[in-house]
Parts: sequence; structure tokens; C-alpha cells
Amino acid sequence: MIKLRDMIGSDIEDYVRWFTVETEWMDWDAPWETEATTAEAERAGWTEYYEQVKELPQDAPRWKYEIELDGRHVGWVSRYYDLGYLENAEKIPAVGIDLAEPSARGRGVGTEALRQFIGYLKANGARCVYTQTWSGNAAMLRTAQKLGFVPYVRRKDLRTVRGKEYDALTLKLDLSSEE
Repeated sequence: MIKLRDMIGSDIEDYVRWFTVETEWMDWDAPWETEATTAEAERAGWTEYYEQVKELPQDAPRWKYEIELDGRHVGWVSRYYDLGYLENAEKIPAVGIDLAEPSARGRGVGTEALRQFIGYLKANGARCVYTQTWSGNAAMLRTAQKLGFVPYVRRKDLRTVRGKEYDALTLKLDLSSEE
């Protein structure tokens, strides 16, 4: 079962592991931004983050949820407004997802988690959402297509990944016409 939930204390060590040891997921999530870090720095940062969010009221808007698969923490979904190369004066949220646990990939987990998160955003007033990726991220492109995203903006050869040029992609999903 796929469930979105708030962060819990035991998630901190998952983040430490994902950002320092089991980092393969970073090959797909903005690999042009990867920076070296340490377990101590990650533990301190995620502990500080957890302390800030653990007491959020139940009705406070969430920008991030953890993804749980059959009781196991496997990744996260989030929203953001800074679209980088694209102006976002209307403050339309963009959604992102990371499945840091390889065993959770290729099973529809990401699609379902993102579907749930988009439903949450829609229930809280979003009329459309963006997602951004790069042309070499086939898994994210498949997920976006399954959810009904359509191409919105393409910036040719904007991303360099492992020495090769890729297009930066922004896709859009209109929520106002969905049931």
C-alpha cells in the first residue's frame, strides 16, 4: 500500500543514507546539481528540518510528504514555485518526486504517490500544476504522461548530464477539467 505521510524521526537516517551512501537516485533528480556532503551534515540538516515540521498543525499546508510503501519509507513528493529558467508570476505549483529506494521503482509507486499528492494540491485550491525534468529521465516522463501532463516549455540542450546535452522540460497538468 502506498501512503503519503508527514516526516517521522526515523526518516532522518534514511535521508542520511540516501544523500551519502545510496545516492543512485541522484543520477535522475537534477544530476547537474549534485554536491558532496557528509553524514554529519545531512543528519544535522534533516534533524533541524524535522524539528521545524514535526509540530505542524494537521490543517497547515504541506509542501512535502514522505512516501511509504507497505510500511517502509521509500522517498518523497514535494511542491515548489521556483521554476528556474521559466518565470512563474502566477505561482503555479510544480511537483517533484524522488524514489530513493530502488526496490520501489518500476512498480507504479511513483505514479500513485504523485497522483495522491496532486489530489492533495487540488483539494487545497490548485487549478493546474507543473512538473519539471530533463529529456534523459524516461521514468519521470512516463509517470508524467500517465498522469496527463502535457509538454509546456522545452529548453534545448540546457542540461549537461554525464557529458551529454539534454533538453530541460516543463510539463503542465490542468486540474480544472478533471473529475
